[in-house]
Amino acid sequence: MSYRLDLDDIQGNVVRAYGRYSFPFARYMFFNIREPAAGRKFVNQLLGHVTTAARWTNGNQKPSCTLNCGFTFLGLYMLELSQRVLQGMPEEFIAGMKDRAFLLGDRDQTKPEPELGDWAHHWDRIWRENRAFAMHEHKDVHIWVSLNAQRKRTPGYATDDLSDPALKVIEPVPDLGQLTDRLRSYVSDSKGGVALLSTNGRNGADPWMDAQAVFRDFDGIKLPTAKEHFGFTDGVGDPVFAGQLPQEQERIRVRGRGKRMGTTTENDGWEPLAPGEFILGHPDEAQELPPSARPPEFTRNGTFMAYRKLHEMVDTFRRSVRAEAERYARVQGIDQAEAEVTLRAKMCGRWPDGIPLAHAPTHAEWQAKRQVEGFEDPSALKAFLAEIAYLDKPESSDFRFADDMKGYRTPPGAHMRRVNTRDYLDPMNAPEGDNPNATTALNKRRRIMRRGLPYGTLPAEEQTDETEQGVLMMVLCASLFRQFEFIQQQWIEYGLDFHQGNDTCPLLGRHDTHRRMAIPADPGKSGKGGACPYTISGLDTVVECRGGDYFFIPSITALRALAMGVVDPT
Repeated sequence: MSYRLDLDDIQGNVVRAYGRYSFPFARYMFFNIREPAAGRKFVNQLLGHVTTAARWTNGNQKPSCTLNCGFTFLGLYMLELSQRVLQGMPEEFIAGMKDRAFLLGDRDQTKPEPELGDWAHHWDRIWRENRAFAMHEHKDVHIWVSLNAQRKRTPGYATDDLSDPALKVIEPVPDLGQLTDRLRSYVSDSKGGVALLSTNGRNGADPWMDAQAVFRDFDGIKLPTAKEHFGFTDGVGDPVFAGQLPQEQERIRVRGRGKRMGTTTENDGWEPLAPGEFILGHPDEAQELPPSARPPEFTRNGTFMAYRKLHEMVDTFRRSVRAEAERYARVQGIDQAEAEVTLRAKMCGRWPDGIPLAHAPTHAEWQAKRQVEGFEDPSALKAFLAEIAYLDKPESSDFRFADDMKGYRTPPGAHMRRVNTRDYLDPMNAPEGDNPNATTALNKRRRIMRRGLPYGTLPAEEQTDETEQGVLMMVLCASLFRQFEFIQQQWIEYGLDFHQGNDTCPLLGRHDTHRRMAIPADPGKSGKGGACPYTISGLDTVVECRGGDYFFIPSITALRALAMGVVDPT
């Protein structure tokens, strides 16, 4: 019997990654509360628009534009929650992301505070001014509102009809602009009690942050992809938890995305994760209810979110890979193009089209796999649609790391092995990886849900380190400390659990000091690109955090309580 969640009480972005449901556009707005009563009225106005996690059926059709919201600790304070409720919130949420920068690797951990100077000078203005301990200046972020929009289509065309002339233009539905105007009217109605913070972007003057999928042109037809601006396929292995999906979908998507508990159960041992790992008020993998502020009804069906603007320095990344590939090509006896795409795959853990190294560890095997899956179809559009279809297959995420302990297929320091270790850390697995019943017991408490979209609309050939492009990443989990911060500190910015010493993640890690990544090779294989191990020695920092904060995503019940000002801790 599947676990039942009260989906009507949970915000929709907690259960759904909207980008996977044909919402390629997003807008993130940030508000400051100046008068508590006006703030509560604003929350009440938001309530009428909030999208829940209720399943989209014939009786509950998919909206053209969704709305979800969250609150910083200072936002809850400005809504006049009682001191007892506020004190019950997690320490890291109270402190905020800026205060946790030393732990997240956003500032140099080796230098004391006096030597750091203005370490956040590269952050966007809205985040530099946030939590500056000058609340009277009204620059703190209190409320986050997320709008996700479908694509504008021509009435009368089927949603899958590629002949629709609207597909020649990259444009969201008009509802996105209309809902934006509605929110701005609520701000005007507050008469200064609530303000829209218009200090986003590198210029510090944008009223919000827009995001959209990376689109690809097929003879004038522009279609959204699953790519980010480095060219990697993103968002494939988001976790599956109990109650999230209908049972028939759960059985398909859980393989490689849930927890692996040996081979004694169906689905080769893959089971959905406990809902309490992501939603408060429900049992977690320790079979306990996550700690929460009182009253427990206030946090039940809510979650926590880390919002991070991650800027991608595309020039530096391309230059770094190109330079390293020249040496790699000579060592392995391959051409430059093969060396570049292979290095990218080794750094990530997947080939650019999303095929995991676990299934196709060599360039030759990858090319053969592409033929089988139809990625080499003479029609570029058919090949692209085959790639999209592959990402929905269980195979795209159904693999293990415990049978590749030495990293001959997927290097131990690859990005994918760091952010989701799967069964690699099972202490009962032998160094040779000969335990078919290895489980994800040590990993299932460290999973996170990814939300968000890329930002930046310039074509790839016009992008530089200075232009605006990257990923607006939202991490959702029940414990920011145990899940998000642990992964960021111990697995992204450190490598000991992967026998990588101080070497950091090749994609997300800081490389001002540690610039290496080891690529093992199977001594049992020979030939071109065969049994020669390699060490990347010139990694550069290619992803830079440009700011963010921690938010509480309340349930619908909690939103009503906030709007009415009746959160009673007793």
